[in-house]
Amino acid sequence: MIDLRYVKKLVDMLDESSVDSIEISSDKGMKIRISKTPSARAAMHAVAPVVHAAPAAPMAPPMPHPAPVAAATPPKAEASSSRLVDIKSPMVGTYYAKPEPGAEAYVHVGSKVAKGQVLCIVEAMKIMNEIECEVAGTIREVCVSDSHPVEFGQVLFRIDPDE
Repeated sequence: MIDLRYVKKLVDMLDESSVDSIEISSDKGMKIRISKTPSARAAMHAVAPVVHAAPAAPMAPPMPHPAPVAAATPPKAEASSSRLVDIKSPMVGTYYAKPEPGAEAYVHVGSKVAKGQVLCIVEAMKIMNEIECEVAGTIREVCVSDSHPVEFGQVLFRIDPDE
């Protein structure tokens, strides 16, 4: 199994250096290649996206805005949501809330979690990657539906950290 923290450190190191790519091979035959630019082979197989431009609609003149009244007293929900910690997907893949079909989900809204506890699985390239909690706290929001695709950096959970 690939340690995602190791891969993230490699990506961070690549971003901070002038090196264009890193390739690491293990004695078990596993290879990891991280590159700032796509390889020639990947570029040959890539499909260029097609963008269709819609005709521009005439812009309406700007309307004067009244002074916001609610700005003086922000809602309490916003204040409490600012302390929530976002747990984001470290990769593109498929999100699974359960260790196997028919099993109970790892966590639900309201679940107490510990740092290092498994929250879900993100499957990428046929590898099941366990996503661990970064902080101890309470799950306030599950942002993804089971068996749905996720993007790199997409918020999976919002956690209210313990004080």
